[in-house]
Amino acid sequence: MFISIDDFYMNRCLQLANNGIGITRPNPSVGAVIVYKDKIIGEGFTSKAGDNHAEVNAINSVKDKKLLRKSTIYVTLEPCSHFGKTPPCADLIVSCKFKRVVIGCLDSNPKVAGRGVKRLLSANIQVKVGVLEQMCREQHKRFFTNQEQKRPYIILKWAETKDGFLAPSTKDIKKPFWISNTYSQQLVHKLRAKENAILVGKNTVLEDNPTLNVRSWFGENPVRVVIDNTLELSDKLNVFNNEAKTIIFTGEKKLSENNLIYEQIDFNKPIAKQICSALLKHQIQSLIIEGGAKTLQTFINENLWDEAKVFVGDVTLKKGLKAPKLKVKETIKTNIFNDFLKTFHND
Repeated sequence: MFISIDDFYMNRCLQLANNGIGITRPNPSVGAVIVYKDKIIGEGFTSKAGDNHAEVNAINSVKDKKLLRKSTIYVTLEPCSHFGKTPPCADLIVSCKFKRVVIGCLDSNPKVAGRGVKRLLSANIQVKVGVLEQMCREQHKRFFTNQEQKRPYIILKWAETKDGFLAPSTKDIKKPFWISNTYSQQLVHKLRAKENAILVGKNTVLEDNPTLNVRSWFGENPVRVVIDNTLELSDKLNVFNNEAKTIIFTGEKKLSENNLIYEQIDFNKPIAKQICSALLKHQIQSLIIEGGAKTLQTFINENLWDEAKVFVGDVTLKKGLKAPKLKVKETIKTNIFNDFLKTFHND
């Protein structure tokens, strides 16, 4: 329930911002709404990187630009104040002579970090900050994790049986052992389309030969990230096709070529932190860890995860490869026909 009119319009901004998740990276997906006399006259969200920001799209959608100087613009994130691939949005807002600007949360990017607000105030524009702030920070969680913790936002994901197993002890053929139903599998592809990259260990690639794409959902394939210490994987495997960029973390030294990038790390030291640092260099803002058990446990042990999605299928094994255990209680439990999804947050 909203307690003010500002909350109401900021919630609309959040709805719009959701439309850009997965297409704006490495930029945050911002939502913007323009209101004149309690009526929305323009709205927009961030376009793909290098194109218009949310404020520009919202302003462009207003038919009568003369109304802007009497209007309020709502944005989920502080308008940028620096030149990047596009001009500063704060300058555009000033040039349109908006009466008032309402901001969900401040930008922690050192290039902005309050400068956008200062630019607006210097032009005698009324500014209000912190409307639905926690919801806006949640909307931009990938961006804030990237800026403040210098690593991608990390989502652990696995499917387990009702009795807590990831897979049988042995398999007759090298292909995935499906635990979850087709609806859960489609939801996984939707998740992949929203996030920047997906990581698996060498054993998962050898056992399942996964494609790691979004074939059951609309969107871009994530960057594939594979841990292969001694470069044992054959280039005939699916992760080496040209459907998406692939980053291989290895202890060996090897030159990158075209869409295949090799990153050398020290496997005698904690590897999750090294992987996160290297992915930041490649502008990977969010990462799904899909397995296997050893890889998932590595990130859990180093406490480098933000969220976990655990699909529990209507299957029992009685013995096999045990699923990882988290020390926090699920925050959400959702039924997906005969499966259910448990969501955990590492607060």
